[in-house]
Formats: sequence, C-alpha cells, structure tokens
Amino acid sequence: MNAPEAGIAHPTDAWQGRETPFTLVTADDPLFDRRLLLPEAARGGWIVLRYRLPARARPQRPLLRLHRKGGRPDTFVLPGLALASASWLGHLPRDCDAVAIAADPGFVLERVGLRGAAGLLAEGLAKRPLHAASALRALIRRDERRWRDSLRGACAVTPLAGYPAWRARRQGGPAAEPSAPEVGIRLILPARRAQAGAVARSLAALQRQSHANWTLGLAWADDGADLAGGEARLSVSAWNPETSLAALCGDADLFGHLAPGDELAPEALALLAAAFRDGRPDLVYADEEIGTSRLAPRLKPDWSPDFALATGYVGAPALVARAFLAERPQSAGPVETFATLFDLAACGARQAAHVPRILCRRDARPEDAPQRAALLETRLRAAGVTARPLIRDGALDLHRPRPAPAPLVSVVIPSRDRLDLIGRVTGDVLTRTDYPAIELVIVDNGSTDPAVLALYERLRADPRVRIAAFPKAFNFAAMVNLGAEAASGEILVLLNNDVAVLRPDWLDAMVAQAARPEVGAVGAKLLYADGRLQHAGVVVGLGGQAGHILRRRPADRPGHLGRMRVAHEVSAVTAACLAVARDKYQAVGGFDAATFAVDFNDVDFCLRLAAAGWKTVWTPHAVLSHLESVSRGRPVGPARARFEREAAVFAERWGAVIRHDPYYHPALSLTTFGEDLE
Repeated sequence: MNAPEAGIAHPTDAWQGRETPFTLVTADDPLFDRRLLLPEAARGGWIVLRYRLPARARPQRPLLRLHRKGGRPDTFVLPGLALASASWLGHLPRDCDAVAIAADPGFVLERVGLRGAAGLLAEGLAKRPLHAASALRALIRRDERRWRDSLRGACAVTPLAGYPAWRARRQGGPAAEPSAPEVGIRLILPARRAQAGAVARSLAALQRQSHANWTLGLAWADDGADLAGGEARLSVSAWNPETSLAALCGDADLFGHLAPGDELAPEALALLAAAFRDGRPDLVYADEEIGTSRLAPRLKPDWSPDFALATGYVGAPALVARAFLAERPQSAGPVETFATLFDLAACGARQAAHVPRILCRRDARPEDAPQRAALLETRLRAAGVTARPLIRDGALDLHRPRPAPAPLVSVVIPSRDRLDLIGRVTGDVLTRTDYPAIELVIVDNGSTDPAVLALYERLRADPRVRIAAFPKAFNFAAMVNLGAEAASGEILVLLNNDVAVLRPDWLDAMVAQAARPEVGAVGAKLLYADGRLQHAGVVVGLGGQAGHILRRRPADRPGHLGRMRVAHEVSAVTAACLAVARDKYQAVGGFDAATFAVDFNDVDFCLRLAAAGWKTVWTPHAVLSHLESVSRGRPVGPARARFEREAAVFAERWGAVIRHDPYYHPALSLTTFGEDLE
C-alpha cells in the first residue's frame, strides 16, 4: 500500500461546505484502486468533493462507489473536467462501510466539504424549486434514490447560462503538462488594420504558451501595422488568397489559424501538440469560451463529422496535420472566408483528437450561414455527395435525399391488444406516410381483444401487411428479432405501437440516413403528447446507465452548439422509432434478447453497431409523437427487479462508454436530462 494522500485546505465558497479532514489511500481493487477515509461524522450527511485530473488523461469520468452494510454497492459517475478542477455533491448514507474511487493516474482529491440536508433543500428551493419539491416528496415517501438524485439536481447542477459563476469556482493555474517540444506548430492570423488591438491580444497570449515550438504568420488584408516587436517567431506579410493551406503550413507538423482577439490558454498548444504526438490524427481541437462581458462555453463532442460539416462546431483552437493538408490542394481564399474554408477542410479528417478542456477565449461573432452554405455546396458537388446545404430558420442544415429508387422498408411493430394504439399506428404507417415502398410487420404477443383480432383480419387483406405471432412471455427484444426475420425489406424500421406520425415525410428522412454506408442506426425526434421532447438521442451514462437528453424540454430549442437543428452523431437512439439497414442488423446479431429482454436492448444494439464500425445518427427531420411506455406502464415489483438486473449487466458490458459518451462532453451533467454543467 502506498503512502496516504492527505487533504489540504484551500480557500473556497460556501457551496463547497465545511472542510473536513480526509485520507485517500490505495486499495487492491483493479478498478476502484483508491479508498477515501472520512470522519464518522460525515456519515448520514452530504459531501462535496473537489478534484483535479491531468489534462492529458483519458476523458473518462471518475467513479465513486459506496459499500453499504448488507446490500450491493451504489456506484456514481462523477463529472469530468473542462477547467482546472471539478466538484461532485453526494449523499453519504449512515450504513456506508467504505467509499472507493476509480480514476486515472494523476487524480488529485483537493478537498472534501460537508453540507447539511436542510441547507441544501433551502438552496435547491431557490435554484430549482421543482427539483427540490421532488426531493422533498421523495423524502416523505422514504425513496432514498429519488430524494438523493433530485436534491443533487437542484443544488449541484448549473444551466449553461450560469457558466460565469460555475467557471469561477473551478478556475486555477494550469497544471504541469507533458511536453512535446518536437511538434512544430504553424499558425496564421489574417487581419485588417482596424483589428490591430485584437491582434495584439492574440499575440500576447501566444507568447505566454508553455509550448515554445510555434511560429505565427500575421497576414494583413490591407495596410496593417508591424507588431513583431522583436519576436523572432512572428513574420508579417500581405494576405495572399492564392496561397494553399499546405504552403501556409510549410514544414511544421501542425497548422491552424487564429482570428483577431483569440486568446489561447497558456497550456493550449502544449496539450494539442501532445494529443497529436500520441495518436498522429488529422485534426486536434479543444473547447472554447465566447464573449467579453459575459462568457459562454462551447463544450464540444469528440469527433462528430456530420455535426461538424453542418455547424462548424470545431471552432478554435484547432490544428490540422501537414500530411493531411498535403492531400488537399485547398487555397486560402479571401480573408473573409478563410476561417470557413479552413473549417470545411478540417471536416474531411478521418481521425480527430478532442482535448475536452476550455483552451481558448474568443469574441462573439455572428454566424454567416449563407456564406458557409455556398462554400459547402461547392465542396459537396466536387466530392460527388448528394447531400445539399439549405438554410432552415436562419441556420445551416444538410438535406439528404432518399435513395432512388426507394428501397423497400419493413416497419416492425411489436404489439398486444390495445386497439386504440395499434389501430392508430397502423393507419399512420399505411395511409399517412409519404413513402412509396412499405411493408408492415406486426409481431403480436397473444392479443385476445376481439376488436384487435378483427383489425388484424382486415389488415391481412392488404398485401403490404404481415402478422407474426409471438405467443411467449413478453420479451421486446425477441419480438423485434422475430419481426426482422419475417421482414423482407432492405431497411428495417422498428416502431412502438404507442407512436403517432406527425409529418408524412418522416420515413424519407430516416431512410436517407440509414442507407448511408457508414451509418448503422437512425433515430427520430419524438415528442410527448403535449409537444415537449421525449427523444432527441440517448446519452450513455445519463441517469446512471443511459437516458434521453433534453427530455421534457421545449421541442423548438436549438440545443447546445445548435445540435437540435441538424442530424448528428449520437451514441444510441431509442427503438421506439429506429431505422437500420437489414444487412447491418443481421451483421451484429440483432437485439440481445437473452440479456436485455425489455430494457437497454436498443442502446446495447447501437453500441454493438458502433463497435462494428457503424455510427448512430439522430435526425430532427423525422418527427413523431410517443406516449412512452403507455402500453406497458412503469416497472414495479418483479419487473423492477428485472430492470435492475438488466441495468447491472449493461453497466458491466458498457462501463467504458458510461464513463465517457464520446458525443457528450465530460463536464456536462449526468444527473439531470438537460445540457447542464455539473
């Protein structure tokens, strides 16, 4: 056993609680290799942990496990970092025997604070009264899990609009970073004379870099000033729109650009250079914050090429490899379009490394969607891609047409009784869907309602309809697999019986995505009956194992980085409405009916598709209504026990993704279902 790590006092605000002594010692467990020792007085209360991780550590969230007397342990996924440190609020029950932590090497627990439940409840009522009220109701019902999670959601989660205060609590000097001095970086900063003050700020930040192997080309688009000031790494010239990006890079390993006013964090180039050295990707990028008087974060996903192409989310700081540029004869173009041309070139990256830290501050700049659309149109046509850019509600989007001729689509609907549901959904598919080649496969789980049986008799007269019997005990995954076996379509669409079609073109949008060679599963935008969001993609780890992001939020919200407006990569989508090519479905063996009979089968399926090389895409252009489990109800009793068993197996199989969903920034909360900070 190694020597213990003792707690050190640090100045903090009241939210962090009353500081208490602690000791962190090593343990023999291969995963939970640290044991947190706390005073007996901490049990029965709330603790606030503040910790750091090396910026070059894997973007895996730490885990905390509470070993409880006579019961299985409670495991929590802690927030990752975007700045110098992170904090986690949790309840330490009285029957807790031990507290264990799993984290990458370099994890430093800086402080443990104690909070009281009464103070937290009062704080929650002020911050998020609905969450606090839910916590109070759960406390009265003695529902420990809901009380704990609701109170944490009320007190420990910050909306993105509250970033300035959240940031202040997590600021600190940069930690020592691994050096990659052999990696040369070439930056270009095109500007006009009127921007000389902003250029000077960018240069001053660049001169504070811990990574010294950089050069900057300051290129004036008009009669600019000489700001070299004796800096040997700075060259000044006139902007030449005919110069290629490869020529601008020269013999440096990495090439990027700065806009006037961009201020890199002192460790920015060191971290980007180290990420390039470690994997030699085509592109390396990090997160940023925008604004002057009031800052806002731009917390980016790991490489998401569809999302990048439509939105340009990569932003700054971003560097591309010289070898990558050598394959692309891209010219710099006019100074007004250079940043967009650079970004579109970066979108061709085959491999990209994301450093999930905020490493640049930028001035707010209005997006020029028409300019990007025009440049993207030229790029897509030259590449022979059928997708076309268009402007929807002022934002750029990509339209992907369905293949011609339209492939046969088999819509598979598991169902039992409930004429109100099966009658509506079959009518929606057969008569209110604008798609020319549909086959409907109903998998019936022993219906006895005479009205439903009569409906089936009428449907059998339609040559597009098949009805397959599943007389066994309810097993959603097995029913889906039976429907897929009975189907003959090139594309399978799994559809719940409690779904209603809202737009006739929903199937066009899903088939257009599912037919792409690189795409596995495709999910739809599902709404509750009141019009709020039910499904906008699944985040693995959300709520413990997996959850629907932005559930019950307004359906028209743009989402962080505008992602709700465009089709983009996600880790998983719900089988309530899921499209997949038949051959890809078969390639991964369909749904795992033996392990996930009812829950997690769709998420597991999407993750197995990803492991086989096919990405999952969510599209906002297939819009349907979903009543969510109205045909089954919420699990209680034996059903709840079955859910817990499936959840435990899911966590064991996909623990690495639970700790880091690549399309969800590690600093975003897994406690609430919004895009919140934690």
